[in-house]
Amino acid sequence: MTRRYVAFDIETAKILPEVAGDLLAHRPLGIACAAAVFSDSDKAVTWHGVADGKPSARMSQHEVRSLVRDLSEHVHNGYTLLSWNGLSFDLNILAEESGLPHECAALARRHVDMMFHVVCQLGYYIALAKAAEGLGLPGKTVGVSGYNAPIMWAEGKHAEVIQYNVQDARLSLAIARESERRGELVWITRKGTKSRMPIAKGWHNVEEAHTLPLPDTSWMSDPPRREKFTNWFPHEET
Repeated sequence: MTRRYVAFDIETAKILPEVAGDLLAHRPLGIACAAAVFSDSDKAVTWHGVADGKPSARMSQHEVRSLVRDLSEHVHNGYTLLSWNGLSFDLNILAEESGLPHECAALARRHVDMMFHVVCQLGYYIALAKAAEGLGLPGKTVGVSGYNAPIMWAEGKHAEVIQYNVQDARLSLAIARESERRGELVWITRKGTKSRMPIAKGWHNVEEAHTLPLPDTSWMSDPPRREKFTNWFPHEET
């Protein structure tokens, strides 16, 4: 049975140095906006804070809680949440900003984080843009990035940031569907060549990916650890 996906993505609000390193080291980051797109329709859903009838600088805890409950409702209605690095980042930030860590951990465990699947199967990271390039898909929005999106949001360029946010969600969905159609993920390596990862049984959700055998990472000096992705879970959720 083909999954009904809802791909989601958030844009943070805090303006950071251009070379910020680990973004999570600068938390709380706040949420400027969020977007979701559905595999069985062309519609996109967006969220942002509101103050005096206009988009606010960042979403309030109440507004983020509403976002989390909307995502939970989509799951209840049979959709599978889909992300690229949502386990370590997006749902992690949602848990902090909403004050609903248990609800966000439950969403995280059942959702498909393609990058986490890659790390569990291969032992290293792949960039979203490189996966899009390898699959011959349109890439990320030109002129906007995770670094300058908060700057643009603070400048009042809300429509441009929301469009960028929606495009990232659409790109994640396109990568998921094209990879499943081919039975493999294809990406461009640092050497400029194509590499492939078979996904004959489709994308694994977080719980399924966690059961994959540990890959050989002996050639790496500091391989990513699976626990790093879930260290924000409440204790009983780990």
